[in-house]
Amino acid sequence: MGDGYFVKPANAPQQQMIDRVQRRTMGTTDEAMLCEFFLERGAVVPEHAHQNDQVGYVVYGEIQITIGGETRTCHAGDSYAIPGGIAHSARATKDTLLIDVFSPPRKDFRTEAR
Repeated sequence: MGDGYFVKPANAPQQQMIDRVQRRTMGTTDEAMLCEFFLERGAVVPEHAHQNDQVGYVVYGEIQITIGGETRTCHAGDSYAIPGGIAHSARATKDTLLIDVFSPPRKDFRTEAR
């Protein structure tokens, strides 16, 4: 995990998720995982669901997020909460940086360094 309790970006390389979407898995415990997502303008995250709760914060940019059939446009400073099992999708209308926390941590987002 880098420096024990601390994770530096150099120890958490970006992973290409889908076209125009990169993820960096940062601090992770047994109960929570923090990830940074960069979505280029026009990126689309298809509808999906997972059992992990997901709470996010828009650092910059603009993104249309659909959660449980309800669509909202989120701007810098906005946040959202997605209970586990609820279908959701997103479309970046500008280059966007998101910080998401997953609980429990997503096994598919763990990196080799952790």
